[in-house]
Amino acid sequence: MNPGLVRQWTLDHVHDLRVLRAGLRAEIEDTEIFERIAIVATELATNALRHGTPPAIVRLLTEPGRMTVDVSDQDLVGEPQFGLVRRPMGAGGLGLLLVSTFATASGWYLTADAKHTWASFQISE
Repeated sequence: MNPGLVRQWTLDHVHDLRVLRAGLRAEIEDTEIFERIAIVATELATNALRHGTPPAIVRLLTEPGRMTVDVSDQDLVGEPQFGLVRRPMGAGGLGLLLVSTFATASGWYLTADAKHTWASFQISE
């Protein structure tokens, strides 16, 4: 079964993250799942805005037993650095570590016109 789109946001600036968090709050009833997804979605969107090529497109997808956040930007060259645990103090990179901590699974892929980072979460039905 293909995941169904619950909602989509287009973010041009980090100031738009407030709108994203409010929108996620409106869509996700379970407080614990909301908090985990909001942290991860904010981190992925921030990375797309700061290190990618805006706008960042954030999609909330659902399928039985799972919700997925998919964030895209138009930078086809930069690679997200999942799995890097050791970095010099102040070098950044904690966002993807948070993603790995809170999400069930995460990763990235390229399409013809966008780079996507995603994170999925198990949910009870």
